[in-house]
Amino acid sequence: ELAERLDISQSHLSDIERCRKVPSQEIVARYAEEFDLPVSSIWFFDEKLTEGTTPGAIEKARGVVADKILDFLRMIERKRASS
Repeated sequence: ELAERLDISQSHLSDIERCRKVPSQEIVARYAEEFDLPVSSIWFFDEKLTEGTTPGAIEKARGVVADKILDFLRMIERKRASS
């Protein structure tokens, strides 16, 4: 559903979530709009995650943190849908 709302394929969204692809600024902007977040917050999160870490640690951290963020955003979406 999110891929459809962002106007991208499910496989592309999956690749972004798994850090296999970097989203374009346009996709980040749509994502920010969809979840009512400032684009700067998304880039800040990415910047802070990569500071002072090794590439392997970055990928592992992104996977763990991304799952938590996605769970949180899904919870927000469910609350919006039930309102």
